Amino acid sequence: MPTPHSSVPKVELHCHIEGAAPPSLVKRLAEREGIDVSGIIGPNGKYIWSDFTSFLKAYDLASSVFKTPADYGLLAETYFRMLAAEGTIYAEVFISPDHAQAAGLSYRTYVEGLAAGIERAKIDTGIEGRMIAIGVRHFGAASVERVVKEVIGSPHPMVSGFGLAGDEREGHPSNFARAFRMANEAGLGITAHAGEFGGPESVKAALEFFQVKRIGHGVRAVEEAALVDRLADEQIVLETCPGSNVALGVYPVLRFHPINILKNRGVRITLNSDDPPFFGTTLGKEYSSVSNTFNWSENDQIAISRTAIEAAFCDEATRQRLMVRLGSAQKNAGL
Repeated sequence: MPTPHSSVPKVELHCHIEGAAPPSLVKRLAEREGIDVSGIIGPNGKYIWSDFTSFLKAYDLASSVFKTPADYGLLAETYFRMLAAEGTIYAEVFISPDHAQAAGLSYRTYVEGLAAGIERAKIDTGIEGRMIAIGVRHFGAASVERVVKEVIGSPHPMVSGFGLAGDEREGHPSNFARAFRMANEAGLGITAHAGEFGGPESVKAALEFFQVKRIGHGVRAVEEAALVDRLADEQIVLETCPGSNVALGVYPVLRFHPINILKNRGVRITLNSDDPPFFGTTLGKEYSSVSNTFNWSENDQIAISRTAIEAAFCDEATRQRLMVRLGSAQKNAGL
């Protein structure tokens, strides 16, 4: 079995920044704020949850300890340093204006806090970062459009994309088509969660109503052969999160996950961590566990990173720099 080396540069396209908060950081800020998090962080220092509902509760409580732009800066810096330590050269994180609003922050100060943290990590490690603002599907179309308007109205060079998360079973996709059209016209990269808890029909709806070239998760497309062919033909990139899917029970174990089938059928896939400490994973662990399970070589892993760079919501100059770094690592490894 291949043992992946840290020399393979990694790329992340699908991670929720609040969901990347290490329990130790949450505990520290909770003590400062007088918030009781003992119900969601165990004596072993790990998050406690048992099903999707309790996961969401734990996520929201953990997120509630971040109150200031400096808190968010610390969160972003911490996570991007962790990524860089595993050999990650580029990462996009989902940011939630709704969480910022709940903390009493304006969208602008929330973004500026996060950007400052990403920049500090970049200065020390060289990791590049961007942000994707997400609307929450089950909050309704008006809420999602408000997010788009905030992003367009307060542009920031690090906010390069817009996406849709939340309960896939809520709200017809056509309700959100206007928000995606606005984001697209503003030059933002667009992506949407689909094909995680929703079946192939949710993936087809995202393609039809949102005109996306990237889909968050998307793995349940495997249940419909014609859809898999379409994804391959149209070069749609899936932001797959195998560890997350197994943790949430979408698939019972990693070897039953369809990532390898999709890859072998010509679908463009990437590897991502989603909400890493909640799911007992990291981006490095995703690369190693998937590679070990499906016997992927280092060249396979480099191809995954290359796909992610090609699909990244960044400017072309940054993309070319990342490609050079990937090529150099490949050459140095003699691959």
